[in-house]
Amino acid sequence: MEISFDLTVAWALLLAFAVYVYVVLDGFDLGIGILYPFFPRKEDRDLMMNTVAPVWDGNETWLILGGGGLFAAFPLAYAIIMPAVYPLIIAMLLGLIFRGVAFEFRWRAGNKFSKRFWDAAFIGGSTVAALTQGMILGTLLQGIEVDGRAYGGGWWDWLTPFTLLTGVAVVCGYALLGATWLNWRVDGELQHKVRVLARVFGFATMGFIGAVSLATPFLEPAYFERWFSWPQILEVSPIPILVVGLTLWLAKELFDERNDWAPFFITLGLFGLCFLGLGVCMWPYVIPTSVTLWDAASPYSSQLFMFVGAIVLVPLILVYTAYAYWVFRGKLKVGDGYH
Repeated sequence: MEISFDLTVAWALLLAFAVYVYVVLDGFDLGIGILYPFFPRKEDRDLMMNTVAPVWDGNETWLILGGGGLFAAFPLAYAIIMPAVYPLIIAMLLGLIFRGVAFEFRWRAGNKFSKRFWDAAFIGGSTVAALTQGMILGTLLQGIEVDGRAYGGGWWDWLTPFTLLTGVAVVCGYALLGATWLNWRVDGELQHKVRVLARVFGFATMGFIGAVSLATPFLEPAYFERWFSWPQILEVSPIPILVVGLTLWLAKELFDERNDWAPFFITLGLFGLCFLGLGVCMWPYVIPTSVTLWDAASPYSSQLFMFVGAIVLVPLILVYTAYAYWVFRGKLKVGDGYH
């Protein structure tokens, strides 16, 4: 029994890791699409897209791993969560499709109208994907109505002020990731512009993190108790303290302008702390506060069979992802990259 318990937790940690890696990798290229309206010049947009063109499709590997892993390791959770967020999932996938197609067709556009159309597809697809991902998170946090072993809510339960708040928060967060990534990968006038935008979206993101953090404990009594009861408050207090510390460090680096790489990695740390805070709220539930990890888990033999494959494939994916980023490292200038 203890082995089964450990394996279920291991799968939960593996899926959490996959989702986090997806968010930070695909987050910055979605962020570039969100930032596109601030850069109307074709040369700037070409260069921005070229910073992620070699790696963007590989980033989405982690989304497949997260979704497929949820279906395989926690099928009951998959069966309940999906009907609750079908409209958001459909919108997210359409957004990702339009964003992906725009990568290819934009370079082949033969006139201004088609170029603008694919630019709009890139902007719209990126923004919709980011917004819906945030709203899916908000739907999960606010609770999903469960009836027996099935979804018991309505078609529009996902649409609430809280889910809109989390959706816009993720849009701002991805824009911050995109701006800090571009700050690292470009220079000159374009770098100056993205650094200014990084400051704007940095302040906005911190404001949304604060707003979501204040609203979340009041969604469920269990959340409030986890964050504010004694002595649990001592155990979780390092998370907001570290968030404040990283925020101050990020502000310093964005105004210092000496370490181009630092703001991006500090932002990754902030996202990691937000994920840790999410875990504090949800543990040990996969659907708060109705279905635990062990309620939703597939049979032990199935989990073990898949886990053996996962511990082989995940390091391989990490290695080829790191290699791709290493190959395409360094600053880009106009004329470099993908065509």
